[in-house]
Amino acid sequence: QTSEEILHHLQNIVDFGKHVMKQFFGENYVHHGEIVQLPLDFIRQLCLKIQPERPESRCDKDMDTLSGYAMCLPNLTRLQTYRFVEHRPILCIEIKPKCGFIPFSSHVSQEIKHKVCRYCMHQHLKVANGKWKRPSKYCPLDLFSGNKQRMHFALKNLLQEAQNNLKIFKNGELIYGCKDDQDSVSDWNELARHLKPFFFPSNGLVSGPHCTRTIVKELIHVITMALLSSTDACRAGDMRTVPISQGRSYCEASAFNKELVRNGKHKLESSGLPRGCLLYKTLQAQMLDMLDIEGLYPLYNRVEQYLEEFPEERSTLQIDGPYNEAFYEKLLDLSTEDDGTVAFALTKVQQYRIAMTAKDCSIMIALSPCLQDECSEQRPVVLASKSRFTFSVSVLDLDLKPYESIPHQYKLDGKIVNYYLKNVQAKDDPVMSSLFKENEDCTLVLHKV
Repeated sequence: QTSEEILHHLQNIVDFGKHVMKQFFGENYVHHGEIVQLPLDFIRQLCLKIQPERPESRCDKDMDTLSGYAMCLPNLTRLQTYRFVEHRPILCIEIKPKCGFIPFSSHVSQEIKHKVCRYCMHQHLKVANGKWKRPSKYCPLDLFSGNKQRMHFALKNLLQEAQNNLKIFKNGELIYGCKDDQDSVSDWNELARHLKPFFFPSNGLVSGPHCTRTIVKELIHVITMALLSSTDACRAGDMRTVPISQGRSYCEASAFNKELVRNGKHKLESSGLPRGCLLYKTLQAQMLDMLDIEGLYPLYNRVEQYLEEFPEERSTLQIDGPYNEAFYEKLLDLSTEDDGTVAFALTKVQQYRIAMTAKDCSIMIALSPCLQDECSEQRPVVLASKSRFTFSVSVLDLDLKPYESIPHQYKLDGKIVNYYLKNVQAKDDPVMSSLFKENEDCTLVLHKV
């Protein structure tokens, strides 16, 4: 790409954060950054310096050393709101929560999609493809439930099987998260050693498995409280895309749900999320995917057909930006009645792209211990048993998902569902599994035909 094209691309990313995602998530949560120009020699030196530090999976991606343009963003592993704690130790937890609802669209062709969430189904395909060694027991619907018990369960499973959905930083250094060797059974005792000064500063806690469990429990409690906190007013909080009750509030494949069923309970409590918290806003943005990819794909084809006939209309339709107020206003049309027009199809396609972005974003929770007298009312504070933290919550990875990726999403959706039906549900089916009970003596009788 030319320098001008790169500058335009970066400007689009900044504008999208500033004019669109800030409206959905709120002023305090979104850091859209700014574009800066750097000497080419500096970029070349930087590129050489960081190459040995990069994870193997990123080494095939080249850094742009020719345009001289870059984006300047804050380090979100540090606290964003207060300068007074810069000299204090800082803990930061990065969570990729993934999609927190089950499709409620009538366009869904396979009934299983109304029962089991996308994340839980996709786990099985990823294990089969060798991406992970074990499926995670984390289910996004538990985290987005607002029910503290379910949220604790979800976070514990995320910590056990972090994959690329959870990382923990201490003073900006990664101390916990999935390694490149695909084995994510990280050492909890090592993590507890790092966390102990944060949660039990007076060192009154004995070491050993009980100590580790206690510290992890404290961490989970603090993350939950920070996620449920509301530190920003924003009009998106008043924009109810769809009643959450319209979708099912639990996933049948969730280990939490299975445990309940095993104990003879069939009702999963969903407390609901406080309207001002970041999880609520993330879920609202995700739920702009009102038609599911199956209902969306024909509309994408309608737009594609129109662009084949009138390619010059691409910029008028704002497919590749500019992402301004006008672009945002069009997203507020929540009707699902198809009037057969290109305008309707395009609005749904753009809403789907926003939803995909929200399904793949990361939430950063930065925590720093604060003393009793420092915790004034202006600063949000979260309490643990023996300590208190001032904290900031931010959201990142908000680049708009490409328009061109929709056909890939459609194919992937079919793959995930078909694999799950064939290889997982068939085994779980009570009729089928009762025919193949494990460890049971069977006699096979052969008759002459």
